[in-house]
Amino acid sequence: MQQLVGKIIKLRAMEPEDVDLLYNWENDSSVWHISNTVCPFSRYAVEQYVFSLQDIYTAKQLRLMISHDKKAIGCIDIFDFDPLNKKAGVGILITDENRSNGFASDALETLIKYCFNILQLHQLYCSILTDNEASLRLFTKHGFTVCGTRKDWVNTDNDWKDEYFLQLMNQ
Repeated sequence: MQQLVGKIIKLRAMEPEDVDLLYNWENDSSVWHISNTVCPFSRYAVEQYVFSLQDIYTAKQLRLMISHDKKAIGCIDIFDFDPLNKKAGVGILITDENRSNGFASDALETLIKYCFNILQLHQLYCSILTDNEASLRLFTKHGFTVCGTRKDWVNTDNDWKDEYFLQLMNQ
């Protein structure tokens, strides 16, 4: 896969030099509730993920690194890829120090174009906690609409949180 070029970012495949960065991100327990992670990942497991990830049609998922000035600043995922029904989920992570610079917006816009124009998907979807205003602004800015609320959907620190379900249709 060639790099996908946005206005200020590039989306690229994972490389061996990303292992340590991904290891740190996957083991950041402060964001586990977003990814439904319940235990740490070993470096070996992350290495195997990077080295053995198959194409999206086999693995049903694709993680792309978001880079700016040749430095990885986050990742964007396509998951639950369903080519029969032409839909997939989307998730994004931008490092704290790189937020509020337009990187997530450009990455999401670039991924949407890839999903609709190259993968020929009919729809994308995501789930966002109702108190995650930044993510809600990001996705709605790019045309995603809230089509439902899941009550008491995520348990964080013994507190139940509601979650929005959003969709974007390829018109």
